[in-house]
Amino acid sequence: MPVMEYLERNAKLYGDEVALVELNPTEPDTRRMSWKEYSLIESDTFAPYRREITWSVFEEKANRCANLLLQRGVGKGDKVAILMYNCLEWLPIYFGILKTGAIAVPFNFRYDAGEIFYCAELAEVSVIIFGPKFIGRIETNAERLSKGRLLIYVGDNCPSFAESYHLMVADCPSTKPNVPPITDDDFGAIYFSSGTTGFPKAILHKHRSLTQAAKMEQKHHATTHEDVFLCIPPLYHTGAKFHWMGSLVVGGKAILLKGTKPDIILQTVSQEHCTIVWLLVPWAQDILGALDRGQLKLEDYELAQWRLMHIGAQPVPSSLIRHWKKYFPHHAYDTNYGLSESTGPGCVHLGMENIHKVGAIGVPGYRWECKIVDSNGQEVPRGEVGELCVKGPGVMTCYYNNEQATAEVLRNGWLFTGDMARQDEDGFYFLVDRKKDVIVSGGENIYPVQIEDFLHKFAKIKDVAVIGMPDKRLGEICTAIIEIKEDTACTEAEIDEFCLELPRYKRPKKIIFAPVPRNATGKIEKPKLRKLYGADNLVAKQVESEEECV
Repeated sequence: MPVMEYLERNAKLYGDEVALVELNPTEPDTRRMSWKEYSLIESDTFAPYRREITWSVFEEKANRCANLLLQRGVGKGDKVAILMYNCLEWLPIYFGILKTGAIAVPFNFRYDAGEIFYCAELAEVSVIIFGPKFIGRIETNAERLSKGRLLIYVGDNCPSFAESYHLMVADCPSTKPNVPPITDDDFGAIYFSSGTTGFPKAILHKHRSLTQAAKMEQKHHATTHEDVFLCIPPLYHTGAKFHWMGSLVVGGKAILLKGTKPDIILQTVSQEHCTIVWLLVPWAQDILGALDRGQLKLEDYELAQWRLMHIGAQPVPSSLIRHWKKYFPHHAYDTNYGLSESTGPGCVHLGMENIHKVGAIGVPGYRWECKIVDSNGQEVPRGEVGELCVKGPGVMTCYYNNEQATAEVLRNGWLFTGDMARQDEDGFYFLVDRKKDVIVSGGENIYPVQIEDFLHKFAKIKDVAVIGMPDKRLGEICTAIIEIKEDTACTEAEIDEFCLELPRYKRPKKIIFAPVPRNATGKIEKPKLRKLYGADNLVAKQVESEEECV
């Protein structure tokens, strides 16, 4: 059944119970403040804001949004984009879009003006619903974007080139919209690839994918009505939204937290009595670092109810989890592997009962199949490295308006992930690296994730990324960009000595001490690093050198 039916059921069963809480501990509620009032606020005197809605109000707001869109001519198959930071309006708008039979199209809030226009054109979006932080980026393209599109602004002081969501929705009925039945075979959402390998691709999913993700999340983490889920990552991403949908299935409460500092996370877990927390690797590292330095003390917080910490969106160093368990020995732990093409996390998952296999991405998730193949698409013997392929009810329909790219990754129902992996004797899958990230040095294949996982064991390292840099003799050399922990000194010689445990060909030939950039979902931005330190940068330097010689 489509996920909107869970919302309707929750409104009937748990109507007066809190469904969503928006919590911002670092900023005052400026939604109705003038700029003058805002400028006079002293950062140490304001009261942070907290908003909440019940399941019945959630349902009513979604219905009002749906009826508004229907009044403005939006119908089945139309595409409606959402460009907002996490807030209490986000999910009701998303469900309002689904209730019309239209296709929800979440936009990455990091898109610049050009990327917004590119994605709107690619997905053939007819409506863009955006928030206050994006006025400038929308205004840059307002003339182009408004041609054949409706621009709707969610907030106060609506700009002249858009229409006010709050003014329009206030007069719309809160009753269920009158539309033809929506089935699992209808299209429900378009998500965009992260763009870490080039321009984003538009990923089209049917409603069955959304329902599969919701059911799977609830089963994987045994989510109950009493659980409280802490959601920090951006809702435009499949990971955040579909992890939250485990709570949707059981009518559980969720906290939308704005803030990623260690003290803010622990304070929220404590005050809101959170039981399930999904973290990204950098946030977990920051919490551990603060605990190691004594900046945080666990006894200052009420954390006994916190039962599960899980991580996804990027490879997780096993050393990090062992470190975590020293501070939180009672925590269940899980990691989830997935792609937006597979409706986000969970097509492979470790399982809370398999902590002894930390380091693996796990086994096939609920209703999923997996296999590892060679370059000819033939399955490889267990233990050998090949490309991971997944098959299940959450696989995308296609890359929208891109038949060639679709044909490259979808074959006989199997999604070719582009990730290199191996399977051990117990049937657990281990991620080796991205197919495109493999470094070929002197004829040897080097998988950066393996080197990164090894370097994470070094106590002084906070974060690390490994890339290939051009080399005339070897083709490429292994280069490690290393971010050192706060208030710590480290030398290249120390790193070299630590790496003596590695085979010679796997040892980094170049060390760069610098911050490791990650995107909003925690993935290392390797294209950015390659541009800074790799082939593009090398060519640019060669050109500059030649010009100097002339």
